[in-house]
Amino acid sequence: MKENLIKIMSKFKEKKVLVVGDIILDKYVFGDVSRVSPEAPIPLVDVGWENYVPGGAANAANNLASLGVKVSIIGVIGEDTHAEILLNKLNSRKIRTDLLIKDANRRTILKERVVANNQQLLRIDYDVKDTINEEIEEEAIKKIKQIVPEIDSVIVSDYGKGLINKKVMDELIRLCKDKNKYLVVDPKPENKELYKGVNLITPNYEEASQMAEVFGKEEDNINKVGNKLREKFDSDLLITRGPRGMILFSDEVKHFPTKAREVYDVSGAGDTVISILTLALSSGANMEEAITLANYAAGIVVNKFGTSTATTIEIEKSMKNDK
Repeated sequence: MKENLIKIMSKFKEKKVLVVGDIILDKYVFGDVSRVSPEAPIPLVDVGWENYVPGGAANAANNLASLGVKVSIIGVIGEDTHAEILLNKLNSRKIRTDLLIKDANRRTILKERVVANNQQLLRIDYDVKDTINEEIEEEAIKKIKQIVPEIDSVIVSDYGKGLINKKVMDELIRLCKDKNKYLVVDPKPENKELYKGVNLITPNYEEASQMAEVFGKEEDNINKVGNKLREKFDSDLLITRGPRGMILFSDEVKHFPTKAREVYDVSGAGDTVISILTLALSSGANMEEAITLANYAAGIVVNKFGTSTATTIEIEKSMKNDK
């Protein structure tokens, strides 16, 4: 199987993928703590350096770009300094950004993490949760109509920040069916009524539990949750379970154990899974092969700090080391 997986990855650079979703800029502030603040009983961080990386839907695009894919992204950013930083980061990774929509009335979403002595102390969110206005909605749909015929598959990265609404999803589903494009959604539970008719949905267990309205111990309810959601959405369903691996609910139910040897940081792992999964399916993989590749990639990124990506070289190495 591993030889076939390598053949599938060799086709990655030929593919064109569209990411539609909520764009976030992740900021990391690194420093040291050696004393308590004199102003309050809190750690005083002596800042050493800062780093910005694409987050949210932009992290999904970044994961694809790290594999040499031709990536386009549709989302909303502000007209501010953080938008400029984000655009520079995306352009440097050769991600197509001309489909991004600038809205002077919305700020670019920023998630700032303060890290000291290898431990995250605090996260500060500069958030936006209001739904997009009608003008932005029409522009997003126009751009979707423009680009979908040119690409191989579509990823919807829904972080519940306002872009993914009924009109946008209805148009995406209609176009993808009409043009025979594979459509995968990383869902947000509050938007669960929008996803019926997509090809594949990839929630984690907590999200799946909320969407199915089935609560309790995961090991007792996972099959009930999966079967209920598969019937509701009329699509394949992949539930990610962290260290427990993944479960696919399709014509059959199949469990995939995790490939992670060590978990350091789970930030952005869901973006990695949906990116590799969609790309592999676009490259001729069957569902089992696609999930296996996504599993290897997720095992790599959770062993890195912060929002990160996996390369084909790293995935091949991980497969070779997996006896």
